[in-house]
Amino acid sequence: MKACNESLKDLAIIHDEENMDTFVSLYFDGRDEHFIRNREKAVESVLNREELETFMKTMEKIKTYLEGHKPSDIAVFASDKHDYFEVVSFPAEVENALVVDTAPYIRPLAEFADEWQAYTLVLLNSNHAKIFTFSCGEITEEEELSAHIKNRHKKGGMSQARFQRLRKGSIHAFLKDVVEELTRTAEKDIILAGPGEAKKTFYEMLPKNLQEGVLSVVDVDMGGEREIFEESHEIMAEREKEERIELLEVIKKDILTNGLAVYGIPATLNAAKNGQVEVLLVEKDYKQRGWKCEHCQSAGDGILASCPVCGKETAEADIVEELVRFAEETDSLVEFTSNEDIKRIGHVAGLLRYK
Repeated sequence: MKACNESLKDLAIIHDEENMDTFVSLYFDGRDEHFIRNREKAVESVLNREELETFMKTMEKIKTYLEGHKPSDIAVFASDKHDYFEVVSFPAEVENALVVDTAPYIRPLAEFADEWQAYTLVLLNSNHAKIFTFSCGEITEEEELSAHIKNRHKKGGMSQARFQRLRKGSIHAFLKDVVEELTRTAEKDIILAGPGEAKKTFYEMLPKNLQEGVLSVVDVDMGGEREIFEESHEIMAEREKEERIELLEVIKKDILTNGLAVYGIPATLNAAKNGQVEVLLVEKDYKQRGWKCEHCQSAGDGILASCPVCGKETAEADIVEELVRFAEETDSLVEFTSNEDIKRIGHVAGLLRYK
């Protein structure tokens, strides 16, 4: 089972080239089983014969998995036709949804990945360190380092001054090892935590690029992991809120100065498809009816029976879902906001890599 941002790009590039509704995307809280059965009945009533056969086989695999694992707050992406089955876990309660389409439905997944950004937490003192890598609110990697450093010397032995010099040297060597491990693990979005002065010394030993990546330094006991986990999540949530405000201000400024910004569905969709969007900003919960062509991967707002690019039959789509898909395919950063300003400039906007 993967964390919510590990599967996004892989899911974004999957589609049924025959333009058939063969992918099932189930977001499930693990409790309301009546929801699944009700959605099954609704879907079965509208699919054609071939799609219905695939859907029923796919749902059997999904229900077998649910019965065997009893999971909660997950997403299952599956297609019997394409022999595809992927399960993704979430750090918070999901809103139940069952979608059948020509491709996996990834927008809720992208929203979770945006809300629960990846970061690194370093919890350390002078002789013990733990490095936690968080992705979508869950620990995806954990490293632990320790050093045996004496706290006092025996009477009649070495002088106190010499003992302190040796101890200081041992601490420095240990912290250097932690720096090397952190360099391997992270580049940005780092939170330092722990008791005493060790974390300050550690910060001063970091190379400049990692110092710039430190978001916060927190005093906490080494045994206070639960406390610092909660606090670090709050730090990241506040940082994300501030970043979205800053991003929207940059977009608005670039619109005024005819800079590297696009806004509104048509322009933003075209730029995202061409791989020009560096950062995509979407109004949370906004949907707009549109069309997509699985043959040439074109898409647009409104309703079209045939693709204006290749002439093939199109399928109805949530055009914002297609916009998010294009962004994920081309390694754009996708952000969601409820700020009223995004609504006024067309519900979606982006900062470009180039014009």
